[in-house]
Amino acid sequence: MLLRDIAHSRAGDKGDISNISVIAYRLEDYALLARELTTERVRAHFAGVVHGDVVRYELPHLGALNFVMRSALGGGVTRSLALDAHGKSLSGAMLDLHLDQK
Repeated sequence: MLLRDIAHSRAGDKGDISNISVIAYRLEDYALLARELTTERVRAHFAGVVHGDVVRYELPHLGALNFVMRSALGGGVTRSLALDAHGKSLSGAMLDLHLDQK
């Protein structure tokens, strides 16, 4: 199953930091998100894009996780030559993660 099957995502940025929230459609799927979306797994998923730390914040009452990824936007909007210097497409890329349903 893909992450997009049970959750949606939003992205934001500040300088060279990308902030991605993953929000479960159903609160009962939050435990699966919390188990599967570790900082190590998210960092590996964005290998070559994220060059700094990945920090995860848990919001269980909202059924959401928030990931703050440093050195993720090629220096930031005013310095990057990337087509998506704000990193909005990273939220879509996050939803391509495969989840283990066990």
